[in-house]
Amino acid sequence: MITRVLVALVIAFLFRSVPAFSEGEHPEHPQQQQTTLPPEQMKLTPNKAEERKITMAQISTGIKKHITAETTKASDKKFHTKHGDKNLALDLVKVHEERLSGLGGGKYFACVDMKAADGTVYDIDFFLSGTPDNMKVTETSVHKVNGKALYSWKEEGGVWKKVPSA
Repeated sequence: MITRVLVALVIAFLFRSVPAFSEGEHPEHPQQQQTTLPPEQMKLTPNKAEERKITMAQISTGIKKHITAETTKASDKKFHTKHGDKNLALDLVKVHEERLSGLGGGKYFACVDMKAADGTVYDIDFFLSGTPDNMKVTETSVHKVNGKALYSWKEEGGVWKKVPSA
């Protein structure tokens, strides 16, 4: 229960500074304010107290390290995550480099495609926190199954919330 409360508080804090989208627009993933720099050149400051800047490449490396560590530990060498009452055994297909985001406060977002043995493709959302050399995944959720979204993101009062897809 405490974990759920902490996750809710972290998510509320993460998304309080994200800009609202105009009416009718629904972002696919939570995101930071847009910039004109390409992702590989964009540097994000996790918070004002930290001098180290995090690049999109470091976020990508952080999520890849997490997935590699989890697959190495598994007896079947697959990445495992829960979806409903299923334990999914997945292989990494792609890290969506264009979806990587710094959310502020040392928190980051990554999205990856993973594939099950039966050919089903899962789009998995990850939230991470930490420093470039020590990123930890704080939340994982299945966002899409074979391209069909299970939820979307909606900003309400400065807080991003998952909302079921229609």
